[in-house]
Amino acid sequence: MTMLLVCLSSMLLLNGYTHHMFGAEPDGAVQPSGGSASVPRQIVTGGPVIDAGSGAPRSVSPKARTIALTFDDGPDPVWTPKVLDLLKAQHVHATFFVVGTAVAAHPELARRIVAEGHQIAVHTFTHANLSTAPGWRRSLELRQSQLILAGATGVSTTLLRPPYSSEPRALTDRDWAALQQVREAGYLAVLTTQDSQDWRRPGTNQVIANSMPRNTAGQVLLMHDAGGDRSQTVEALSRLIPRLKARGFRFATVSDAVGLPDPARHANLLDRGRGLAVIWAMRISDSVLTVLTWLLYAAGALSVLRAITTLIAARRHARRMRGRVWGASVTEPVSVIVPAYNESAGIEAAIRSLVASDHPLEVIVVDDGSTDGTADLVESLRIPGVRVIRQPNSGKPIALNTGLQAARFDLIVMVDGDTVFETDAVRMLVQPFADPAVGAVSGNAKVLNRGGLLGRWQHIEYVIGFNLDRRLFDLAECMPTVPGAVGGFRRTALERIGGLSDVTLAEDTDLTMALCRDGWLVVYEERAVAWTEAPASLGALWRQRYRWCYGTLQAMWKHRGALVQRWQAGKLGRRGLTYLMLFQVLLPLLAPVVDVFAIYGLVFLDPLRVGLVWLGFLALQFAMGLYAFRLDGEKPGPLWTLPLQQFVYRQLMYLVVIQSVFTALAGSRLRWQRMERYGSLHMPANTQS
Repeated sequence: MTMLLVCLSSMLLLNGYTHHMFGAEPDGAVQPSGGSASVPRQIVTGGPVIDAGSGAPRSVSPKARTIALTFDDGPDPVWTPKVLDLLKAQHVHATFFVVGTAVAAHPELARRIVAEGHQIAVHTFTHANLSTAPGWRRSLELRQSQLILAGATGVSTTLLRPPYSSEPRALTDRDWAALQQVREAGYLAVLTTQDSQDWRRPGTNQVIANSMPRNTAGQVLLMHDAGGDRSQTVEALSRLIPRLKARGFRFATVSDAVGLPDPARHANLLDRGRGLAVIWAMRISDSVLTVLTWLLYAAGALSVLRAITTLIAARRHARRMRGRVWGASVTEPVSVIVPAYNESAGIEAAIRSLVASDHPLEVIVVDDGSTDGTADLVESLRIPGVRVIRQPNSGKPIALNTGLQAARFDLIVMVDGDTVFETDAVRMLVQPFADPAVGAVSGNAKVLNRGGLLGRWQHIEYVIGFNLDRRLFDLAECMPTVPGAVGGFRRTALERIGGLSDVTLAEDTDLTMALCRDGWLVVYEERAVAWTEAPASLGALWRQRYRWCYGTLQAMWKHRGALVQRWQAGKLGRRGLTYLMLFQVLLPLLAPVVDVFAIYGLVFLDPLRVGLVWLGFLALQFAMGLYAFRLDGEKPGPLWTLPLQQFVYRQLMYLVVIQSVFTALAGSRLRWQRMERYGSLHMPANTQS
């Protein structure tokens, strides 16, 4: 995971730098500013090709009646071929000052420039303004440009045109400092004497007028073969070249025009290899960004789809529940099974809440080899109707099966040892059994210890996530999980599927899916409220959710056959399992893409736009929260922590899913992880009778 994150970050940094950290404006659009006291006089009044060495600076001008056509900002897949075709037809050679990132994107065009006898030169790696860039970036721009050229064409060059440069007389002190560093790197700077201003797109006639020499002096003419629509440039060239030839001007590359040796050199094998590596790295980074962009769209679509689906389902479910009658009131007694392993911190509160129920019941505490005196504590309470069964430590599913064998009644309620029931919870939980098709009932589990941010975040998750989902599952008749904290079962249904299985870590999910596949209806009774103790530390929360998620994946794989079954099993497979796969596996797996792309957008794109998108999704979650809290009869106060939840809790939850998926794909088997108890169980004051 760490290796993947490092590689992904590197690709995005490379993409962001190469595509969003350079000046997008064309040459000539940025005017020089600042003083020019340090620029030597002979440079200001000299020619456009400058040697800014540490000795006496020198410059040179083109020969009389010689035009050095130069094209900046390419290569471009549309306009560079048109320019090359026109030059070939006119038998003219020019100099192309190419941008490294454009060469990496279209190396075949750079090779064509060289193959057709034109001169290729450097225009930096990302079209960076060397005058304002720090020294480290200047070095990076020059070094990477040469590597790209070597990788794409097999040649290197000593000619460079700084972006946003113009004539020598426009040089400022900052420009001169940049040219001196450029010379230290081995480059000659090529400025201009005449600007066609085609970047303004003033019209073909004006481009021609701007390009016509005023006298017979040689010129270095600036034009562009990239950076936008260059149709005016191409049209102007087709008329300008014949006109200048007719006036006696000849066309040459920059080096030929000023009488310098050819600046192109064959690159060595090492530089060519490094250049190809940079080109491929850039291409891979572009592909990574493309994939991430589509994954981001998928994550956004899934998030919106889930919000719409759950809200619509919750509204329909709430309407149906208002007039829902299961049948005649269920008054038969219930066997409550409490599996207990080292539950001494909260077992007394759990037992006392059960015996305070307004429905007849027996309580069976199955002590699963506790070492903290849990069984002794329950027996010392001497509460009528409460039995203790001791067994060697065998795991929760076996403990529940032991309790099932000892139960005297046909209706079974399974309760975790860290849960307290409201007085009417058992009675409400068993009412759906008036319908003979119902095999199990999910109650409404709420977080008891809501203090602190972590408690509030879990409370929000239980209300918005778990309970909204249960309403949807109930409506679609595909409930995948009856929570271990509060669930009711028909004994005949449990016996028909052979009781609980211990082959997964989510025995409640495995059991529920098995009941659905056996044809039983599993429903949600929101009025059966129980209060559970949630993890109070990030470590404990991680262990609990890791077990839940891994166990759910195990159960989904075990019951994958439901996808092709009919009736109730088919509903579980095609509705329930599909929903779980999309929104509880795939969506969390895509969640890191959202965070990584958000950071990318804040650094390289428009922070305001990224912030507005984030606020939009937060508003959607807040709206879901308000509605879910109202349906559950909860005060919306904890929702103020929802924005903070996006920066810690959300990452923890999707990392749990990622680790669970990786663990499952690796074929590892996760051991049972028991949650730490804190002894905070009690009946909330506003629910006590």
